[in-house]
Amino acid sequence: MARRFFGTDGIRGLTNTPPMTPEVAMRVGQAAGAKFLRGGHKHRVLIGKDTRLSGYMIESALTAGFTSVGMDVVQVGPMPTPAVAMLTRSMRADLGVMVSASHNPYHDNGIKLFGPDGYKLSDADEIEIESLLDIAPVLAPPAGIGRARRIDDAQGRYIHSAKSTFPFALRLDGLKVVIDCAHGAAYKVAPMALWELGADVVAIGVDPDGFNVNANVGSTHPAALQERVVASGADIGIALDGDADRLIVADEKGALVDGDQLMALVVTDWARRGKLKGGGLVATVMSNLGLERYLAGQGLTLERTAVGDRYVLETMRAKGYNIGGEQSGHIILSDHATTGDGLVAALQILAVMVQSGKPASELLHLFDPLPQLLKNVRFGGGAPLETLAVQTAIAAGEARLNGHGRVLIRKSGTEPLIRVMAEGDDIAEVTAVVDEICAAVAAA
Repeated sequence: MARRFFGTDGIRGLTNTPPMTPEVAMRVGQAAGAKFLRGGHKHRVLIGKDTRLSGYMIESALTAGFTSVGMDVVQVGPMPTPAVAMLTRSMRADLGVMVSASHNPYHDNGIKLFGPDGYKLSDADEIEIESLLDIAPVLAPPAGIGRARRIDDAQGRYIHSAKSTFPFALRLDGLKVVIDCAHGAAYKVAPMALWELGADVVAIGVDPDGFNVNANVGSTHPAALQERVVASGADIGIALDGDADRLIVADEKGALVDGDQLMALVVTDWARRGKLKGGGLVATVMSNLGLERYLAGQGLTLERTAVGDRYVLETMRAKGYNIGGEQSGHIILSDHATTGDGLVAALQILAVMVQSGKPASELLHLFDPLPQLLKNVRFGGGAPLETLAVQTAIAAGEARLNGHGRVLIRKSGTEPLIRVMAEGDDIAEVTAVVDEICAAVAAA
């Protein structure tokens, strides 16, 4: 069944434009409520959000939808996505909802759904909810309408949960940490968790006004972090995104460290301590070949998936891995969380720093990434990847890089674009391969 609303990470779009309208949000609440009304207990859904102005509107519409079919609603206000997942399971809720468009600008918003186990819903569940959107909801009788309440201690619960992943014998005393919260969901909890563990905290991106989430701050705009780390003489900088499920790090010199390097550090540390499961980690096809070579040198494996954290998590669960993630900094540590958690991942990095006594610049650069080049080619129609000329160009590029590089071609899921990526030991050769394939796609 073709999807109309759900993408690879819930429903997302420009607010007050379908599908991100209050009408659709209310219907999603009614449809998801209908699916999860099972058993004789009083049903409960937990709703969190980030700091976008439209969060009030979408939250209220969802609340109306859920309560209209008989579900109680617990509102926790601005909270990271992983906090919503954790609280859904902790509070024995039947469903969890995060209202956020992650790293997108304020004018977008989204709806992410979590099952009672704290994991994002499966494709099958989302498709079933979509099918229910076309069916008139069965409204609860007046006495059966759900109640809505807001709880005040959700932030403390999440801070406690995140801190519990940090070794109890360690403290962050003596470390100056810059934390950039992107004016997003973690603007209170992340600085507080670091302060409670003893860090000297320099917080930026902690003044949300409804419009500035991810605006020139956060993991997708790390220049502010880099500048503050150097200017303040900090030991490390951590940038989260709008819903705090990913992070990017800057070392004490201001150099950026992406998710591949961060995963390399955590997997090495966990392997050394006997915590690692699966004999390696799971990452997407976008992770650098340098990571794969580094892991092989450590006797560890890299399992690749399609782009998207849901595919990483599915593979982790199916094959028994406990570390996975994306180059973008979306890191899943399944011993501690059911989805990516930027704060929890950061605490693992900080724990290794404390134990090793090494500066971030030495600790966080475990391998040299291979030169990687990505170009997008817009096409007007048809199926360019199915043409003989494009397939021939791709095959020639793969043969040229065989043994010392790789080629990745994929069609965008949201735009008429073909994404052409190659990486290898020789940047000139990589550039030539990408340009030849792009030329073939453009001419198709």
